[in-house]
Amino acid sequence: MELIHRNLLIGIHDALQETFFGERKYADKVIERLLKAHRQWGSADRKVVSEIFYNIIRWKKRLEYYMGENAKPDNIYKMIISYCLWTKTHYKKFEEFDGVKVADVLVKLKKNKVPSKAFEYSIPDWLVETFERELGANWEKEMIALNEQAPTVLRANTLKTSTKELISDLRDEDVTAFPIKNYPDAVQLEEKKNVFLTTAFKDGLFEVQDASSQKIGEFLDVKEGQRVVDVCAGAGGKTLHLASLMNNKGQIIALDIYAWKLAELKRRARRAGAQNIETRLIEDTKVIKRLHEKADRLLIDAPCSGLGVLKRNPDSKWKIDQQFLDRIKIEQQKILQDYSKIIKVGGKMIYATCSILPSENREQVDLFLKNNANYALLEEKKVMPSEGYDGFYMALIERK
Repeated sequence: MELIHRNLLIGIHDALQETFFGERKYADKVIERLLKAHRQWGSADRKVVSEIFYNIIRWKKRLEYYMGENAKPDNIYKMIISYCLWTKTHYKKFEEFDGVKVADVLVKLKKNKVPSKAFEYSIPDWLVETFERELGANWEKEMIALNEQAPTVLRANTLKTSTKELISDLRDEDVTAFPIKNYPDAVQLEEKKNVFLTTAFKDGLFEVQDASSQKIGEFLDVKEGQRVVDVCAGAGGKTLHLASLMNNKGQIIALDIYAWKLAELKRRARRAGAQNIETRLIEDTKVIKRLHEKADRLLIDAPCSGLGVLKRNPDSKWKIDQQFLDRIKIEQQKILQDYSKIIKVGGKMIYATCSILPSENREQVDLFLKNNANYALLEEKKVMPSEGYDGFYMALIERK
């Protein structure tokens, strides 16, 4: 077994502490700060730290079982050791580390059987019940996929380049990538690399965006010269894709309730050369009312449970519960009801989530259509994690 140095262990420990205790910060932000704080670590060390960090988050419940019934949840060193011994990676045999005895862990590891599906797939008990109820017999297939590591997918910015040119430019910077069939703007990396340091990124030739997420922009069927509104724009991943699909012609109004997200969108738009985007902060209901019946296309990328993107955000499953799910479904229906008035008669909108639960997806659409007879569902798409990329739902709806 390989040796993992003590300073790396301490870094992983501190990052997990930030993620699970105290302010319970988002894992991607925690690891980003950790790696920035330790620029002296080589690429191999950085890869090991990221891999162990995310896999421990992913397999937290199973590891707690291996740690033993009396293990304290904040005994993070024991969790790290359990992971390393279970996967037979990164650790040479030793008697103990910081008071953690390997022998205590090995007793459970030798059995290598867990008492329930919650432990097997490392998810909360309530989520097992939810998946069984909503996904039926297929839930385990999807959960297996959700416990895999997400690939790194880029979207070629067609305002500046093509997928073929991007692959060539990345190759010149020692980054190997390949096109993805049926995803016209997508490029997948052969192995994870820090692409944000490349000249191609600094020149705005690409954005990091999962292949499934790229389907949403295409599905909206935008045209040059149209007015398009993105009401939950966030930092603008899908907004920027719409700008490239429209070839910078027409108008995109990007809305969000967070000013810092819109500031990030503006920064990204400048780098991408996207010139047809206007940002507006949702400070009150008047912002929405002024846009009633003004848009040809509308994108509602609604807040959701995020259960379709656990590959890349495994900490989400430990930070939500059934009460959160109940609240978010009420919010989704309100957003659909309020924001749908933005499109003109004859206009189209997409309701999308990165969830795989029917109760957040088709059931929300059906309820909306039941209460709004002048809207009709044209088409829907479901992308499941077992297909290889993130899980997404999208419904194309027309205002009649």
